Amino acid sequence: MKLSARLEKIVGLVDKGVRLADIGTDHAYIPIELLKSGKIDFAILSDINKGPLENARKEIMRQGLADKTDLRLGSGLEVLENGEVDQVIIAGMGGILIADLIEKKLGLCKSLDKMILQPMQAQEDLRSYLNKRGFSIIDEYLVGEDFRIYEIMEVRYDGGTQDIDDIYYEIPTKLIEKKDPLLPDLLDKKIRENKSILEKLERSSQGQETNKAIVDRKNIVEAKLMKLEEIKRNI
Repeated sequence: MKLSARLEKIVGLVDKGVRLADIGTDHAYIPIELLKSGKIDFAILSDINKGPLENARKEIMRQGLADKTDLRLGSGLEVLENGEVDQVIIAGMGGILIADLIEKKLGLCKSLDKMILQPMQAQEDLRSYLNKRGFSIIDEYLVGEDFRIYEIMEVRYDGGTQDIDDIYYEIPTKLIEKKDPLLPDLLDKKIRENKSILEKLERSSQGQETNKAIVDRKNIVEAKLMKLEEIKRNI
């Protein structure tokens, strides 16, 4: 079974010998790879939908790993009890949904060694939530795959919060400090997105030059663009 670059990176971030939960496991590719390699001995696999969980069950049976797994049908982290696992993977969901899942089992998440999170969108919202709730992002990674850049975070609770400029929720300082080779591509993507938003706002503001909501929104986007372009110049 050949893993994608994204899944391979996530597998590499799981620590040896931990009890793992893969939330939204789909086909169970990550825990299967970890179990077959001997990096871990046990994993809980969960999904909110019966179909994907049944797919995971079939693949687990085919690989002969039934005695090393526990498959659970349910929503997010609510399938877990405190102390059952050391680390959790939540990959392939939106950032706002991931934040909501963490919030619903906040005590459990605070007790984990770490969480490995891979939001598909709204990454800045997830980073903001994590900071406000006292979670520290240990490290961040970018993975390129199929013309898309995936953002992966290692997260641990330490109770501290930081005063962070909103731009660094979009472009994390850890990626800047390590000079991630994909950072220029991520910046280009963010700049294109914000230019597109600005163009739409300018079209919608024609004849409404005094519309305060549109003017305020344009000012916010223009300020964000300036910061993104400054970061790009300095990397």
